[in-house]
Amino acid sequence: MNFKDLQKELKIFFHDQKILEQAFTHSSYVNEHKNRIHQDNERLEFLGDAVLELGISQYLYREFPNKAEGELTKLRASIVCEPALVKFAKELHFDKFVLLGKGEERTGGRKRPALLADVFEAFIGALYLDQGFEVVVSFLKQHVYLKVKEGAFLHGLDYKSQLQELIQQNKHAEIEYEIIAEHGPAHDREFVAHVKINQEVSGKGQGRTKKESEQRAAKRALDLHQS
Repeated sequence: MNFKDLQKELKIFFHDQKILEQAFTHSSYVNEHKNRIHQDNERLEFLGDAVLELGISQYLYREFPNKAEGELTKLRASIVCEPALVKFAKELHFDKFVLLGKGEERTGGRKRPALLADVFEAFIGALYLDQGFEVVVSFLKQHVYLKVKEGAFLHGLDYKSQLQELIQQNKHAEIEYEIIAEHGPAHDREFVAHVKINQEVSGKGQGRTKKESEQRAAKRALDLHQS
């Protein structure tokens, strides 16, 4: 696969093809091709880190107007962290396009989490330089913001507390969570939870743990009450 394939997949076409290639160029590749003019992605990674943090911060500030600074910081940290960036990179098949030296390739560099996280940030930096912040935001809307909305970062968002605060405005309201089903073998369990407000089911959620299923149920209830 080449970078034309990547651009077709992303539906983003770079004006400067060299900066796109640079975003995927590891230092080990540069070291093994000193007879050619190549730049590694480390400077783009530096820039992309800052652009990504601004893009996420802006979104969270607008999406969660009632969250305090500490909560927003915690949520941002759960999104702009190595495991999350690796997941984004893999979902976009960035690992297939990384330019590596032979030694790095042999030792499994293409699957190394830190390397993939760096490539994702470098891509953001390259996209910013090539097409500006608004195009970066459009990219993040499609590949990151949507996942936040869908509850992919439940460990950074406490929907149960948000629901509790909302319902407490009515002093007579009572919230109750109930695990109504369990599926799958012990090593791959899935739980289904209901949240009831005044004995009436207001949300249903599924998750790998009881806590996650309850958080997803709380999110459904919040969406219902805030719509």
